[in-house]
Amino acid sequence: MLSEILSIGFLTSLLAGTIRLATPILMPALGQIYTQRAGILNLGVEGTMLMASIIGFATVASGGGLWMGFLVGILAGAIFSLLMAWLSVTLRVNQVIAGIGMNVLATGLAAYVYRLLFGIRALPAKITSFQAVDLPGLSDIPCIGTVFFQHNVLVYLAFALVPFTWFVLEKTMFGLKIKMVGEHPRAADSKGISVTWIRYAAIVIGGAYAGAGGVFMTIAYLNMFTESVIGGFGYIAVSVVIFGRFDPYKAMSGALLFGFASALQVRLQALGSGIPSQLLLMLPYLMTIAALIFASKKAEFPSAYAIPYSRMER
Repeated sequence: MLSEILSIGFLTSLLAGTIRLATPILMPALGQIYTQRAGILNLGVEGTMLMASIIGFATVASGGGLWMGFLVGILAGAIFSLLMAWLSVTLRVNQVIAGIGMNVLATGLAAYVYRLLFGIRALPAKITSFQAVDLPGLSDIPCIGTVFFQHNVLVYLAFALVPFTWFVLEKTMFGLKIKMVGEHPRAADSKGISVTWIRYAAIVIGGAYAGAGGVFMTIAYLNMFTESVIGGFGYIAVSVVIFGRFDPYKAMSGALLFGFASALQVRLQALGSGIPSQLLLMLPYLMTIAALIFASKKAEFPSAYAIPYSRMER
């Protein structure tokens, strides 16, 4: 058993799987950096990903094409996140309760949409998903080519979003406004910055990123939809933001860490390790809890984090 685990083939497959399974965590995590830096805690990421996954999948299954399904999934995530924006910014309700409520709503709504469109099936409907893109000269490199250069285009897109997100947040006026609203919303308001508009924008952007991560699962990874397709990745994405201290590059490291845990448990099960499958399935979530305990002590949250703002209150 140990010799098989330490074999080149196993390690190569494990690292390639790490990158693939980091993708649906990395995408929503990058989006939540916008949202959380604006002072909003959105625990409804799981539900947003689930709604995007079914809407994008249904678009492809109806003949809309993979890229159309991906774009529709992003749009679905952005639209669904408007509910969170309305609850947390306009109505100023408790953000934790609002996020959990959105997840409960999405769980029932996604199941209803699937059964409405596909009926009750013995086997789930399937599509032809995005295929791996071989990069000439790079994909053929032994081991390295398999790990880094034999993925579908959405995987490459997710990692390309890391420097893009960093640039927007650190080098643009919009990114500066997001951070101002998250740190000192009253001071930002006094300077003519609309706290409501910035927070709405940050939540919708976070929803679009989450939509991309959700639809990835159905049209670029599993090629089908199930009610458990997201499997807690939305919650892990929120924890990755805290683990990465609201920095895109550190969030990428966190996503790779959790992707490694997910890939490891999958491959150990396939190898027949003898470890109960229930224990292996717990591995990514145990790592999430451990990382939160470790990182939350050192994380510097925005001053107005999860605090509703009203210009009428002092």
